[in-house]
Amino acid sequence: MGLARETVSSEVVAAAEALAPHIRAARDEIERERRLPADLVRAMSQAGLFRLYLPQSMGGPECDPLTAFRAIEALSAVEGAVGWVAMISSVLALFVSRVSTEAALEMFGAPADCRLAGSVRPEGETCAIEGGYRVRGRWNFASGVEHATWLFCTCKVMDEDGPQRTPAGLPVTRVLLVPKSHVSVIDTWSVVGMRGTGSHDFVVDDVFVPEQRAFALLDPVAESNILYHPRLIMVSSGVATAATAIGLARGAINAFCRLAADTASTMSPTPLRDRALVQTRLAEAEAIVSGARAYIMSAVGDAMEAVASGAADPSRAIAQARLALTHGMHEAVRATTLVFHTAGTNAVYEKNPLERYFRDAHVAVQHVVGRPENIEDAGKALLGLRPESIGW
Repeated sequence: MGLARETVSSEVVAAAEALAPHIRAARDEIERERRLPADLVRAMSQAGLFRLYLPQSMGGPECDPLTAFRAIEALSAVEGAVGWVAMISSVLALFVSRVSTEAALEMFGAPADCRLAGSVRPEGETCAIEGGYRVRGRWNFASGVEHATWLFCTCKVMDEDGPQRTPAGLPVTRVLLVPKSHVSVIDTWSVVGMRGTGSHDFVVDDVFVPEQRAFALLDPVAESNILYHPRLIMVSSGVATAATAIGLARGAINAFCRLAADTASTMSPTPLRDRALVQTRLAEAEAIVSGARAYIMSAVGDAMEAVASGAADPSRAIAQARLALTHGMHEAVRATTLVFHTAGTNAVYEKNPLERYFRDAHVAVQHVVGRPENIEDAGKALLGLRPESIGW
């Protein structure tokens, strides 16, 4: 990685950290309105936080995965919803690297304004016509859809006989990029946590998408950075998701420390921080998060190095990285839960930030990167077997 790109990456992390006062001031509005305020969206867009993985050729910072981790972790430690929507848009930008540079510049402009929402799940249908595709469907969990400029619509490709099939019998799918102005948002996001992500459903009804805005998830990429290497695609995307969980745990620990410094309980006048059990639980939570984070940073770095060096078989390094990501998300929930319960009844009030970190952490781990099956797949790979899911 060249010095210029390292400088860009450092600036992205610094910009994320600098937004902390702005995000903190907007936390109540984010939770109440179930979306990010427009001024915060503008600030994040200007800082490149919605396009961390977009190639430099397309106007993005092209951050390496560990830099993206640090930026999203910093955002999530203040407000989970902010880190989450930055993560979603940046991960989708990773896949958008499969369109041509010319198509990307036409969509996002210069300087790039790349705010993406949508789904990699093929919940829509499309058929090829002259010059492109017709698209229709309804997608859910579209985090950040309210402020997105482009929608990522994964579809089954249809013909007169129904869904097209691969030689293995699986549906043929394509991703179609649709302007926000061509979709209808359906208000469905009434949930226990991550309310500020505004992860509503959206509908596309018979919209034309030109060929240059269509691609398959595993299409080859012209970009040379190993960030876009097919063996690393699930590692690069998963790092950003795990960063949200680790950031939430860090935020929970910080909130707990502030609470413990000047709060007693209904049963004792002794401040929480002066109690041996509280001190022990805090140290345990710190060790859990720091250990999980270190495993992620080390394993992901090793996987990147294995692929970059042209190792004959980087499967073991990739398995360690993907195991670290799922393990890290569950460890983040464990640490958050530990400090939440240690705070006692103080933690249940909405005025205490700790309760939101608790709710948000339990929602974040429901993401596919947190699925327990990933651990089984990693075990298969470490035993020399080939998991059936993609990216191994």
